[in-house]
Amino acid sequence: MSLAEPAALPVAASVPTRLNILMRFTARFRASLPAYLLLLPSLIFLALFTYGAMGRVVIDALYQRATPKAPLRFVGLDNIAAVLADPAFTGAVTNNAIYAVGTATPSIGLALLFALALARTNVVTSALRAALFLPVLIPMVAASALFLFIFLPNVGLLDYYIGRLLPVLPNWLGDPDIALYAIMIITIWKNAGYYMLFFLAGLQAVPEDVMEAAHLDGAGPLMRLRYIILPELKPTFLFVTVIATLNAVTQVDHVFVMTKGGPSNATNLVLFYIYQQAVEHYDIGMASAATLLTLAALMALTALSFRTMATREGGP
Repeated sequence: MSLAEPAALPVAASVPTRLNILMRFTARFRASLPAYLLLLPSLIFLALFTYGAMGRVVIDALYQRATPKAPLRFVGLDNIAAVLADPAFTGAVTNNAIYAVGTATPSIGLALLFALALARTNVVTSALRAALFLPVLIPMVAASALFLFIFLPNVGLLDYYIGRLLPVLPNWLGDPDIALYAIMIITIWKNAGYYMLFFLAGLQAVPEDVMEAAHLDGAGPLMRLRYIILPELKPTFLFVTVIATLNAVTQVDHVFVMTKGGPSNATNLVLFYIYQQAVEHYDIGMASAATLLTLAALMALTALSFRTMATREGGP
């Protein structure tokens, strides 16, 4: 009997241990219940209009409809294969990649330049910050209408001021070689002030004592920028780059207003391609498949960006 008693002790001890775990879990749940109740409306909204919509897109990508009134037909991954084989989609992806690089790089560069120039807070810099941020408040449709007037051939403001300098006036929105670059201008103009706010916030985290010590040691503005300011702004650069990439994919209002994807699909972006498939061609399966591919690419790019930044911060 004395040999059997020690074997029974762990079983007897496990009962209060499980009971304690259950009691701690119950206490934590009761303590956090008010927070979950406050979050419940937002969670319901996300479930219905975000995750529910994503689930519907996944389902629609697996089916095909020959006509608007025809029954659905399960096709599996055929829609995704058809989208990948569509030259219009590959062209839209190429345009979007050029558009993303051509808008994000100048916008971020200008935003950093503006933030460095307006880092000191006074009456003049506050007014300049407000002026640079003003384009953000203008709706993209209204801004597109404004730039449509600026780009009008022969009578637009741009041709009026540079017409005396060029022998032949270009058709800014009608030439396939320059139309995409023309619509980049409106995006840069509109987003540079928005990204400036993030860099202004990031500059507040730069240690003043380190900047003063570097100045006393003889470090010039460029050296302080390279070795102190830019390393401190790495998280800000990452965040702004991700935001700029998302904007390059999701902002398509100016394409609707100014070019409709033309001329010759030169300004056809991925989101406008999805619109064409869903609304003009009524091919919900193709549109959903293109949406899934776009979301997967954006999620992979975002995860890679954050992983790269985490690796650099954790490295030697």
